[in-house]
Amino acid sequence: MQIAQRATSATGIGVTPAYNTVDRWRFGDANNPTGRFTQTQSTDAPEGFGFSHKFEVTTIDGGPEDNEMQFTDQFIEAQNLQHLKYGTSNAESVTLSFYVKSSVASTMGVRFSHEDGGGSYGASYTINSVNTWERKSITVPGNTATAINNDNERGMSIRFGLTVGANNTGSNSTAWGNGNIFGTHTNTFVGTSGATWQITGVQLEVGSSATDFEHRSFAEELTLCMRYFQKFTAQSRYSPEVFRGTNGNVADTNKKLLGVPMRAASTGTPVSGTVRYFSALNSTANGQHTDDMTVNGVEDGQGYKIRISNADTVSNNEMFIAGNYSAGVVAELDAEL
Repeated sequence: MQIAQRATSATGIGVTPAYNTVDRWRFGDANNPTGRFTQTQSTDAPEGFGFSHKFEVTTIDGGPEDNEMQFTDQFIEAQNLQHLKYGTSNAESVTLSFYVKSSVASTMGVRFSHEDGGGSYGASYTINSVNTWERKSITVPGNTATAINNDNERGMSIRFGLTVGANNTGSNSTAWGNGNIFGTHTNTFVGTSGATWQITGVQLEVGSSATDFEHRSFAEELTLCMRYFQKFTAQSRYSPEVFRGTNGNVADTNKKLLGVPMRAASTGTPVSGTVRYFSALNSTANGQHTDDMTVNGVEDGQGYKIRISNADTVSNNEMFIAGNYSAGVVAELDAEL
């Protein structure tokens, strides 16, 4: 949980699926639940770890509706799961292990989802000692019925339940597709104001037993995360860029190659910032025009372009120079699963 490119905290979390804090871990929900949380990258962690992924209840849900769900999850890329041999008689069992800490004693559900049509497997774990880091493990049998596609899309997801309505909890699975999708889950956590739940050291490995957590360097973790998300911050008045006008009052830079290629075509989102034309290579774009700047991902995930989306003074194929004049322009490239 040491990488948090987007932010280290977020408030009012509850009804909008999003990646808010630590990389690769999404908040998700279903059917408009009422519980609300503050989500943080916390420095409270077990010995040997620097951070954890933490939720604190700010608005309770004392009686979730039957179809409501709130959870935090991670999707695993399908081509990274081929060694599990799903869809064959030799499908491998996997063991999930993690460290968890909560301020309330409860039983909480976990959902394993085969994202290529192989159903769900529901399991659970118990908080035995409050405000204490505990290591848990769950073993899931191999799915012999349905293969995982060998591609760069979703292959499997692991969801940790925060709020689970009665239609999605009950009994734990004994095979893929039976039991309830979140296994056994009590809603003590979301029903307690100020309650906290946090997790770290999450590891999925082949076999029926958990081994010691495999630590990686910050640089390794950051590189792996940047396959799915990258964030750029430009300082005030950064070095100018050469733009070329295109049809539709748009001007782009040339493609800029990324140091870490992304999973797939990325969507570019400007968080803030505008650009100003301060010099031009021919007369029609010259002047002090202020226009919105966006960042466009390209179709192969290898690079991006900076775009001026309202370049109404620029002709098709016209070249000019523009630079940022506002402080801290931030842009994001998103290729999450």
